[in-house]
Amino acid sequence: MSYVLSFIYLGIYWNNHHHMLQTCNKVTGSILWANHHLLFWLSLVPFTTGWMGENQFTAVPTAIYGVVLLMAAIAYWILQQQLILAEGENSLLKKAIGNDWKGKASPLLYISAIGFAFVSHWISIALYILVALLWLIPDRRIEQMLTTPKSEGTSNF
Repeated sequence: MSYVLSFIYLGIYWNNHHHMLQTCNKVTGSILWANHHLLFWLSLVPFTTGWMGENQFTAVPTAIYGVVLLMAAIAYWILQQQLILAEGENSLLKKAIGNDWKGKASPLLYISAIGFAFVSHWISIALYILVALLWLIPDRRIEQMLTTPKSEGTSNF
């Protein structure tokens, strides 16, 4: 179960990362470092997945899994902000993400799941699954912005 959940998470990050990078026209050093930061946290997912599965979802491995997911979400947000900074406030990405309710709700759910790992690992796992379900359907906001005709002032990089 932990492997399937982690595979889904990595697929979600892969898809959304791909969409997000399609919106940028230039890459800066800070974007590269922010991308590397995200890669670091995602590289810990297999370790924490194995640890959590081998220990039958006991409190500490389940909480650490949540910490890694939380840090990956923060790293993704940092990358997103660096892309917007490089492209400017009128960037395609800025327009596409809007108020980003899923991006705001996910870290709160991760923090709750980390705490619940010490109460009931099933609640914690349910919250991790809930966040994955929120993101499972690819984010259509960016895709819609990318397919908007160029005459409306957008870029189709």
